[in-house]
Amino acid sequence: MVKLLMNWDIKPGLEAAYFDFIINEFMPSLLRLGIQPTEAWYTVYGSDPQILTGGVAKDLDTMTSILDSEEWHELQSELLIYITNFEYKIVPDTGRFQL
Repeated sequence: MVKLLMNWDIKPGLEAAYFDFIINEFMPSLLRLGIQPTEAWYTVYGSDPQILTGGVAKDLDTMTSILDSEEWHELQSELLIYITNFEYKIVPDTGRFQL
């Protein structure tokens, strides 16, 4: 399995709309695309990214196919309405918290 690690900051003033989008659209869409969410962390204090989250797919080919899909690009575009400093990477899944 491989893991998609993502991090970002929420745009000031959009917190309520952001959380509504994440719960009602982003996470369900990840599942439909074939990414199983594994964790989500909210940084309350410090200069690290505000949100750290991850999800797994069965293999690198599957993850690459998902991230190349039009559905992912549309979902990512909608996410970018609410966030800044979006970064992601794909790593082998260790079954533990990863950075």
